Amino acid sequence: MTFLLSIDDTDSLNSRGTGRLARAIADRLGQEYPVTAVTRHQLFVHESIPYTSHNSCAVIHIGPCAPDHAERIFSIARQVMMDDFVEGSDPGIALAHITEVTPAMVTFGQDAKRMVLTQDRARTLAKNCSIRLEGLGGTEDGVIGAMAGLGLASTGFDGRYLQKGRIREILGPAPAGTLLEAGIDMILTVDGVPVTTGIIVSPEGKSVKACPVKGKTVLFVEEREGALHAVKRD
Repeated sequence: MTFLLSIDDTDSLNSRGTGRLARAIADRLGQEYPVTAVTRHQLFVHESIPYTSHNSCAVIHIGPCAPDHAERIFSIARQVMMDDFVEGSDPGIALAHITEVTPAMVTFGQDAKRMVLTQDRARTLAKNCSIRLEGLGGTEDGVIGAMAGLGLASTGFDGRYLQKGRIREILGPAPAGTLLEAGIDMILTVDGVPVTTGIIVSPEGKSVKACPVKGKTVLFVEEREGALHAVKRD
């Protein structure tokens, strides 16, 4: 059984950011459970929503593991977040088994990408769907993004991978075959043409940013100046 552990740190300038915090939680959970991926999900950017550089949440994909491990998983993640807490951040955390994610939760996630939502709506939805949701400090506005992440990650069509296989270990230009061996299932041009050979150039010499597509890890590329460049998608 797969669990989704969703966090939104609503980080301050002094904190390490939601993505890095999510990877730290994944590393800690990985000591006891199979962690398959960490995904990033872009949320609505609006002047009334506090954020540092981007308004996003992150989801850690855990499993398979037994349902009775939910409390332990939540407890570990919560402790890592509390240990990392910085004044000025407003973190939230949510946990659900993939089968517990309802259509209403998916709608909430999709709404969070295009409009300003409230804590009340997030908390009411969590209560009605029996989802563990908790604010861990500050204004606790992070519960909105944490709840949104569950719905978005469950679709298998949203966001991009922050961590998957060995993809993060490969920096700079790399052969397509190396990337496919590292955890990417498919490399496609933006026009849908499969790529299995050649060198893939990553943005700014960093690791490439693959996306979840129908349960597959897909890297999109486009040809520019005679080279295949990895495309970063939100």
